[in-house]
Amino acid sequence: MEKHIVSFSGGKDSTAMLLMMIEKGMRIDEIIFLDTGVEFPEMYEHIKKVKQYINRDITVLKAEKSYEYYMLEHVKTRGKNKGQKGYSWADFRNRWCTSNLKQQVIKRYLKKYKDFEIIEYHGIAIDEQKRLEKNKNKNVRYPLAEWNMTEANALQYCYDKGFNWGGLYTKFDRVSCFLCPLKSLKELKVIWKDFPHLWAIMRDYDSRTYRKFRSDYSILELEKKFIKEIEDEKNK
Repeated sequence: MEKHIVSFSGGKDSTAMLLMMIEKGMRIDEIIFLDTGVEFPEMYEHIKKVKQYINRDITVLKAEKSYEYYMLEHVKTRGKNKGQKGYSWADFRNRWCTSNLKQQVIKRYLKKYKDFEIIEYHGIAIDEQKRLEKNKNKNVRYPLAEWNMTEANALQYCYDKGFNWGGLYTKFDRVSCFLCPLKSLKELKVIWKDFPHLWAIMRDYDSRTYRKFRSDYSILELEKKFIKEIEDEKNK
């Protein structure tokens, strides 16, 4: 017996994949959205809109503890930093947010299907070869790649269906958690400039943790950098 599970992040690729799978009449037993708690508000609105559009349930999974808890309060119980409070900001070497808020949550949830063969569907486009190669040995299908859909194709398909994420994709290449330190400086500048309410949350977290937001900049240092860039532009 099989269970066909759609991994729905809410981004352009997973949205296009889900809508096309439904159009093509493909089997879908469950649609799962992993809520980190730190998505853009526009993303939550998009999830609601998709649910209404497809008229199907979307299972929303969330870790028992919040992003803020893991970042600032969780006490490490092993390793060289045993006893240290909070994981602090994530980086390329320690993406604790992905592990604690997504991977472990879905792993625990799917145990309910232990008597089934699980087929997962992930939204990875044909032009994301590195990601496809990395995951090729897992029991996962990539319909967009199978259909030769590029990221640009997926985004346009969603736009044609009336989904625009409140304009997020006109500002960002990827619509991931708003406070991710792995965003480019260009994207971080957009958050500082256009999403001050979200930047205020990042500022607060940065003031309460032991590691810089990035290895090269704290949140306050980024603010100074962005202000100087704007002043320099004015003085040209």
